[in-house]
Amino acid sequence: MSEAAYEALRPETVAERLGHVQAITQRTGDPSSWQIQEVGDGNLNLVFIVTGDRGQVIVKQALPYVRLVGESWPLPLKRAFFEYHALIRQAARAPGSVPEVFYYDEGQALVVMEFLTDHVILRQSLMQGQTHDGLGRFLGEFCARTLFRGSDLHMPTAERKRDLALFSENIELCDITENLVFSDPYFDVEMNRHTPALDPIVTMLRADRDLKVAAQHLKAAFANNAETLLHGDLHTGSVMVHGDQARVIDPEFATYGPMGFDIGMLIANFLMAYCAQPGHLANVEARRNYQDWILQTVAELWSGFSAEFSHLWRTERQGILYQSTLFEAQGDELGSEQARLDRLAAIWRDTLGFCGVEMHRRTLGLAHIAEFDQITDETLRARCEARGLMLGRALVIGRNNIIDMATVTELTRHINEKDYL
Repeated sequence: MSEAAYEALRPETVAERLGHVQAITQRTGDPSSWQIQEVGDGNLNLVFIVTGDRGQVIVKQALPYVRLVGESWPLPLKRAFFEYHALIRQAARAPGSVPEVFYYDEGQALVVMEFLTDHVILRQSLMQGQTHDGLGRFLGEFCARTLFRGSDLHMPTAERKRDLALFSENIELCDITENLVFSDPYFDVEMNRHTPALDPIVTMLRADRDLKVAAQHLKAAFANNAETLLHGDLHTGSVMVHGDQARVIDPEFATYGPMGFDIGMLIANFLMAYCAQPGHLANVEARRNYQDWILQTVAELWSGFSAEFSHLWRTERQGILYQSTLFEAQGDELGSEQARLDRLAAIWRDTLGFCGVEMHRRTLGLAHIAEFDQITDETLRARCEARGLMLGRALVIGRNNIIDMATVTELTRHINEKDYL
């Protein structure tokens, strides 16, 4: 396929164009038996489920534009290249946490990967009030393993610098993040949208000088601090779950940046799901119990990250940063521990800041979350969104003073008892 000019797949052309690929047919069977279903519901890509007499695979193909907007917003096809390379690195650094890749075609900008048969998108599960044992720990350990092992704490420096050069070419998707996350929500941009009843809060936030300056400090950190390879778009729509099993998907925004970015984005989406629960669970007791589970999961996410990061620090710190030759080899284990705690504290502050701006952009910018958008009662939706906006502001502004997750939990509960409209 790579020798042919790029052409977007259609359900009726998938078998013709991919039926000769042995890596696919050995998992699906004879292409004449294939049933093709287009299931892409994201903002950017085509996604097909290919079902044969032997099994199923997922075919994901990039489009030369932003699907959410249309051809008026062109986007390079090379994002499939970065997704493929991120997936194989994540699979090596956190085995069993991402779908297995079976086939990649750079010219056609497509990746064929494992179909997670019984899994559903976590975002949908959160709207249905489903719980998943061990989810927070899984996500925390995924973040720790991918972020630590993709950094100068672990990687050989020459290999890391080559990787940095490779992923630095993911320019267009970084540009989306830098503008849609850190800048566009804080002033009137054409593609922004929000629930009209939020107008008073939107006006207040966009006039908040401290908030805007803080958001730009965070943007500078994202743009300038090439600390590790990020997933780049880690949220509850990028996680699939089934019972106590989970996988992380869709790393096409992969780039080098600060460790706290992935963790902050992920926590933000859990906190927004918490704020949105009045629009999904009518029973007060059931809602409170589920909101408690969400906050417990967030706490387990951070504790899982912190514990695994600390384990890797003590057992796999073999890169150019904080070398053991300076500490343990000199009998100075306390110095190593001091450095570890300093790094975790810095990641924590970044996490809170990135969490806050994500809560703003998912309510005021172009790309929203289903938890809010699917609340049909506009007054109720606005009240839920307003709480999320105010919580996001508190996290951004207070990131240097909020010392632990218990404080975040208390703050979340406190803000969600208020009505800001």
